[in-house]
Amino acid sequence: MRVTFPHMGNLYICLKAMLQYLGVDVVVPPPSSKKTLTLGVKYGPEFACMPLKLNLGNFIEAYGLGADTIIMAGGCGPCRFGYYAQIEYAILKDIGYEFQLIVIEPPERHISELFNKIRHITGNRSWWQVIQAIRFGYQKARAVDEIEMAAFKIRPRELVFGATDIAYRSALSLIDSASSPNELDRAKKRAGVIMAGVVLDESRPVLKIGLTGEIFTLLEPYSNLDVERHIGYLGAEVDRSIYLSEWVNDHLFLGMLKGLRSRKDACSAASPYLRHFVGGHGQETVGSAVNYARAGFDGLVQVFPFTCMPEIVAESILPEVSTEYGIPILTLIMDEHTGKTGIITRLEAFIDLLERKKEFRRHAFS
Repeated sequence: MRVTFPHMGNLYICLKAMLQYLGVDVVVPPPSSKKTLTLGVKYGPEFACMPLKLNLGNFIEAYGLGADTIIMAGGCGPCRFGYYAQIEYAILKDIGYEFQLIVIEPPERHISELFNKIRHITGNRSWWQVIQAIRFGYQKARAVDEIEMAAFKIRPRELVFGATDIAYRSALSLIDSASSPNELDRAKKRAGVIMAGVVLDESRPVLKIGLTGEIFTLLEPYSNLDVERHIGYLGAEVDRSIYLSEWVNDHLFLGMLKGLRSRKDACSAASPYLRHFVGGHGQETVGSAVNYARAGFDGLVQVFPFTCMPEIVAESILPEVSTEYGIPILTLIMDEHTGKTGIITRLEAFIDLLERKKEFRRHAFS
């Protein structure tokens, strides 16, 4: 068994760590690229969202590297993601790619459901080994998220353009290379030193922008055309409404780990505008927008793939949030035809608007 999975941002670092800890042969698909998307567009349904197309491309590229088994998340509710695994498997079979498919559904009540799936993948390893592997994978996910958070703060303040990106890649490489919990502890310390070593202009005025939307498009830089990085280059600090470790805690660990942001907080904040689940992260998008506005953020950017129904529902509600809280919101919809130049131009205009709005307020209350 040679296992592969979707290349969703830095997910590969923690998932690879967990599986290799259990002795599973892992094939990490190449980072998503134009080739990946071209393959997905060629074989995927025209009106399927971009995550499905990128997943298809990921699996085809991984097959070329020797993968024979796919691990894919499942889901439920109005969002189409719940049956993407089966659709992708059927398409791959039709075009001649023979895979074994293992779908990991979020445990409804008992985390043992997740453990049983992992034990199946790993040849019935002991419960203790599975627990230790999941713990190790989660520790890597949290370490990666902390590096991303640091990069979001540092990038708009860097004195040397691109220094944050160099430090970020070096720090991620250290986390990825750690093969045991002890090595990971050392790697985290070295990664922290690397990120802290970027020379900053602490006095530089910086906007704060909340980034919300559909999870795949938020976490995978290729699918959002590096929107986080470009916002940072334009002098704004980003905070993302979903980080991988938070999603894992909410949906796989059933909120057992305390001290992290929870989807319950976002859903509670959304209740005056959207009181029920609409699939995907639609409800969390609305609630996160409210929480960012209450926290004094200067603006919000919503990112999601074309045809994503839950985010379309959220998009229709966000203008009410914008009006009530006086916070500008920019919506970016991504598909295979979206151009990076157009996205950057829209971001430039949006950030210019935010800067003018902030300057006006400064003069009005001085």
